[in-house]
Amino acid sequence: MKLSGQTILVTGATGAIGQAICRALVADGANVVVHYGRNRDAAEALVNALDGRGSCVPADLADPAGPQALWDQAVSVAGRLTGLVNNAGIRSEVAVDAPMDEWQRAWAREMRVNFLSAVDLSKLAILHFRAHGGGRIVNMASRAGQRGYTSSAMAYGASKAALINLTKSIALSHGHEGVTAVALAPGWVRTEMAEVYIAEHGEAAALAGIPIARMAAPEEIGEITAFAFRPSQASLNGAVLDVNGGSYLR
Repeated sequence: MKLSGQTILVTGATGAIGQAICRALVADGANVVVHYGRNRDAAEALVNALDGRGSCVPADLADPAGPQALWDQAVSVAGRLTGLVNNAGIRSEVAVDAPMDEWQRAWAREMRVNFLSAVDLSKLAILHFRAHGGGRIVNMASRAGQRGYTSSAMAYGASKAALINLTKSIALSHGHEGVTAVALAPGWVRTEMAEVYIAEHGEAAALAGIPIARMAAPEEIGEITAFAFRPSQASLNGAVLDVNGGSYLR
């Protein structure tokens, strides 16, 4: 079991990607703390499927107090944590010609949930890992954070680009303390978000820029996340792992 002895907090764990990550981590021997925002039933169902290797805790990451509350609960139920997956995220749209107050609200919420909650949790994780012999942070970025994004969803792309820089800063500044960080940058993943896009624009539009002509499955993201937590992969520190089927520019 490659991850035996690890206990990892996964944010946004009730979505398709979060659930796949939790299942993959447990399959490789880890215990997980399942974070949920509103969907307690889904969180409890996931924990029940993890054969006693998980527990769930709630927190609202749109609230500036949410990350501290989440971390405190996670440590309370798990004791020492060895890993953090900043997976929670939202994607909203706001037009550039929207009223300024609407524009600012959309950007503020997107940055709070996608980036600033990860900043706060990373701070708490660094301090905890430093005091307990090290640990690893995996940040769920996006292809959108590397190549830019559509006008109406620039906040999403900007938040994911910031996550990549956060990852590299942690890697550079804290690697010598045994605190390492890796970012994953998926393209399209077969999730509810993708299905909404397909319903509006058609599957061909979603697949047009992917050379392998298919979206990633959530299980692929779960597997690579578990791989990134292997103790043998410390040299991935600071890496951004693309999971986009070769769709870099289109």
